[in-house]
Amino acid sequence: MRWRSVFTLAKVVGCILATVAVIAVLAWTQAQPSTSTVVDETGGVGTESAAPSEGAAWIPEDWAIFEEKVRFAAERGLAEMDVGDAIAQLAETFVGTTYEPGTLEVPGPERLVINFRELDCVTLVETVLALTRFVREEGVNVLSDPPAAQARYEAHLTALRYRGGQLDGYPSRLHYFSEWLADNDARGVVRITTGELDPALDPEPVNFMSRHPEAYRQLAEPGVLRAIAATEARLDEGPGREYVPQDRIAQVADRIRDGDVIAATSTVEGLDVAHTGFAVWRDGALHLLHAPLVGKSVEISERPLAERILSIDSQDGIMVARPVDPPRR
Repeated sequence: MRWRSVFTLAKVVGCILATVAVIAVLAWTQAQPSTSTVVDETGGVGTESAAPSEGAAWIPEDWAIFEEKVRFAAERGLAEMDVGDAIAQLAETFVGTTYEPGTLEVPGPERLVINFRELDCVTLVETVLALTRFVREEGVNVLSDPPAAQARYEAHLTALRYRGGQLDGYPSRLHYFSEWLADNDARGVVRITTGELDPALDPEPVNFMSRHPEAYRQLAEPGVLRAIAATEARLDEGPGREYVPQDRIAQVADRIRDGDVIAATSTVEGLDVAHTGFAVWRDGALHLLHAPLVGKSVEISERPLAERILSIDSQDGIMVARPVDPPRR
């Protein structure tokens, strides 16, 4: 993994960072043809606990989109097909959805944010996976009881977004995507497959948030910076993180399936992952379905995944995880 300059950092910080950092970075960002080098992750606000249904706000437009997606899935039989194919089809319905950084930045204590109208790279992944699990576990009939349907979707989304599936304030958010992968792997939501793809080890520490506390207003709250630093220390235990270097992606692409979660690794000091999306095969080539800054809407990458990563200085490889089909009821 290479260490980059402040300029490179400005091109990539976002997809796994708080919105405050993103706003500062976007002023420095330069667009690249046919690719995205900057997307965003968002922070939350506050450290108070909340159950999945407490504080989650649905507006009519979000419910309408949710209902439309669930009915689409029922019409296409997505509950019965291979889970990867179902994810790829459902994710493609979001192509054209507005890219928006900071959608999880809301006033008040940390709470579950529902937003189908605007997505960043991480919320795209979480939204599609939560929808897929809803479709395969609950199904279209639950739509007749909107409060129950909303509560079930909220439970799926909370399980993806928060450590151990429990929302317990800002520090419980899975801010670093390598931890997002490990946490969801441990709970059987995804299975990390990077180790099957001739990986290398990245031994560099993960500490971007604690080294830049001024970029996160939440870190000024009592105990929050200490909690984030403790998480980073835990993530740094062991020999390092497995990833597929950029020059090996083309060689192992045939082992990656539609619907696999792709995390593009970062060259920025202290940051593990720069961007996320889903693997999709088109015309015999592996592409990335993602929410990029460039273009400002969800899209399928113009270039194949391997070419895309090679063309972006701020990214140097990938981590891969395969969603696990939920148990049938």
